[in-house]
Amino acid sequence: IRRWSNIPFITMPLSRAHGKSFAHRSELKHAKRIVVKLGSAVVTRGDECGLALGRLASIVEQVSMLQNQGREMMIVTSGAVAFGKQRLRHEILLSQSVRQALHSGQSQLKDMAIPVLEARACAAAGQSGLMALYEAMFTQYSICAAQILVTNLDFHDEQKRRNLNGTLHELLRMNIVPIINTNDAVVPPPEPNSDLQGVNVISVKDNDSLAARLAVEMKTDLLIVLSDVEGLFDSPPGSDDAKLIDIFYPGDQQSVTFGTKSRVGMGGMEAKVKAALWALQGGTSVVIANGTHPKISGHVITDIVEGKKVGTFFSEVKPAGPTVEQQGEMARAGGRTLAALQPEQRAEIIYHLADLLTDQREEILLANKKDLEEAENKGRLALPLLKRLSLSTSKLNSLAIGLRQIAASSQDSVGRVIRRTRIAKDLDLEQVTVPIGVLLVIFESRPDCLPQVSALAIASGNGLLLKGGKEAAHSNQILHHLTQEALSIHGVKDAVQLVNTREEVEDLCRLDKLIDLIIPRGSSQLVRNIQKAAKGIPVMGHSEGICHVYVDTDASVEKVTRIIRDSKCEYPAACNALETLLIHRDLLRTPLFDQIIDMLRVEQVKIHAGPKFASYLTFSPSEVKSLRTEYGDLECCIEVVDSVQEAVEHIHKYGSSHTDVIITENEKTAEFFLQHVDSACVFWNASTRFSDGYRFGLGAEVGISTSRIHARGPVGIEGLLTTKWLLRGDNHVVSDFSEHGSMKYLHESLPLPQRNTN
Repeated sequence: IRRWSNIPFITMPLSRAHGKSFAHRSELKHAKRIVVKLGSAVVTRGDECGLALGRLASIVEQVSMLQNQGREMMIVTSGAVAFGKQRLRHEILLSQSVRQALHSGQSQLKDMAIPVLEARACAAAGQSGLMALYEAMFTQYSICAAQILVTNLDFHDEQKRRNLNGTLHELLRMNIVPIINTNDAVVPPPEPNSDLQGVNVISVKDNDSLAARLAVEMKTDLLIVLSDVEGLFDSPPGSDDAKLIDIFYPGDQQSVTFGTKSRVGMGGMEAKVKAALWALQGGTSVVIANGTHPKISGHVITDIVEGKKVGTFFSEVKPAGPTVEQQGEMARAGGRTLAALQPEQRAEIIYHLADLLTDQREEILLANKKDLEEAENKGRLALPLLKRLSLSTSKLNSLAIGLRQIAASSQDSVGRVIRRTRIAKDLDLEQVTVPIGVLLVIFESRPDCLPQVSALAIASGNGLLLKGGKEAAHSNQILHHLTQEALSIHGVKDAVQLVNTREEVEDLCRLDKLIDLIIPRGSSQLVRNIQKAAKGIPVMGHSEGICHVYVDTDASVEKVTRIIRDSKCEYPAACNALETLLIHRDLLRTPLFDQIIDMLRVEQVKIHAGPKFASYLTFSPSEVKSLRTEYGDLECCIEVVDSVQEAVEHIHKYGSSHTDVIITENEKTAEFFLQHVDSACVFWNASTRFSDGYRFGLGAEVGISTSRIHARGPVGIEGLLTTKWLLRGDNHVVSDFSEHGSMKYLHESLPLPQRNTN
């Protein structure tokens, strides 16, 4: 713990040998010394007269947070001219109004002409006020700030350079944030041909070049350049084909077309890129990002330091494979080609993949063994997750059977006509099924998910991006290789992509231009995180699997223990496993109740008592902390209800709308339960474990959805399709159907074409 101004704060163990920039965004969290460059467009208001106080306060808060983590923060700021312009305008208006009042007896401000203000005078008037504002803001976080004004000459004179370097190091040592600006009150106009002249020389002609020079001079780890655009685009922002460049490499300049500079300030994006490349060459990592966007400016600096995908990251290390953006585009193009294949061709790909799973089982199991050994050695995975990670011969055989079911049922999935309407004579409308587009499936510890989801995407003609957990890297790699081998028989290898880059899940969820639907497969925490992180992309799935079994008074003794055992003990880590057992009050202290308890004890299921159940017992099991608990292990909660109506109310209050079961021989009670429980799957006298795409005859599933829009329950091929409308006419125009037109609407339903049921 360090102290400054009597305020303690925690320091981070940050250390790095300077000389080489970071290769990946994920490494930015190790940055110790950071320069934040604030462009004129960030610091000033839209009217270019005065400061954007809200943005500035947010930036100071973020810089203070990082400083209090033990990092060494420096700010290169613009804004003196704008602040001075505001002050001088105010003074001129005030003096003019006084003079006018003396001459005419009244103030006519609307007729006053404001003279053009010289920039150096504005800077001289604004520098002290700008610094006073920074000091007042940093004081709120018990941080001291110091002002340093520099010119180009300070870097060319060796003695001045050493003095500047020494001053900055001393300020950083004392935990003071240096605020640096060009001394615009005395600085000469920039020379037109004086620019970046190699790794050792840079002309300080604007704050971009100043920040780059300072970053290299001070051996800074990271330079953050904030402007009024999201980052570097391959063509001027706002043009139709402009794409944000996620990572920019030296030598990529020829692929970029630069536009005009920002509304204020000396430099444009071209100047920023040149300065960034110069800093990168000197060993400093650089990110150019938007500091003005109201939705992200409040956390843009901290997001960059955390390694999130913000702005353009400059790197000297090119990845071996394609970027995730390129993979998304490949999946889109491959998916469209896949959708254009004949149904028999898509089925042939899936059949071939099923064969490969059994033919190459030894290689698959060997790769899976590596994953299991690494997971056990690191000790990071709980036993339920280790079970999910494990593959076996029987699992692979089941997978192959499921894939063949998908292939057989996919013959008329894409392009199926589901509605035909004759709008008018020779004007026919059809609604047909089409793929959703590009799916992003994120899954944890379940390599068997990869071929299942791939087969469903192939059958439905969707492009697919797969992001698996690190714990299953070897298994996922070989399964993806086999998937692409199967796709290659019809030239659509790129339709299924495995994301192997260091992309964080949160960053993937922001690719709304590339991804049409996100499907998370994993823990409830993973699903919640993705639902929170997804920006403009729908998420299909469930965050929890709190499944109930209600034992009614008319339940069969023979069925009860079998169904409960299967629901809880067959695979307790599954999302469709029993978590809460509801018992009718009249069954307490009966032989049936005793049989249930004895069976759970034999199966070593830990029992938690609900509040009402605990009140009936003298010595009860541990009382449950929450009735909304998904145990995912050999544990369950038992609670008592007075009726089927109360069971339904309990499920609605504490359940997750996943799968709920009633065990009874009373058909009327069962039908009441089936009709009133509002869950994706509701069963009568059957195990919760039947809630599964394979067991439903779907072949496999991409997941179980508890949402109420589009797809619900186990989601197979049908859930990965949407529709489009096809209208076939012959010189039809809407004006012909007006009151005095020659045509009338018919809106006749037409018979659907015969479906292929083979």
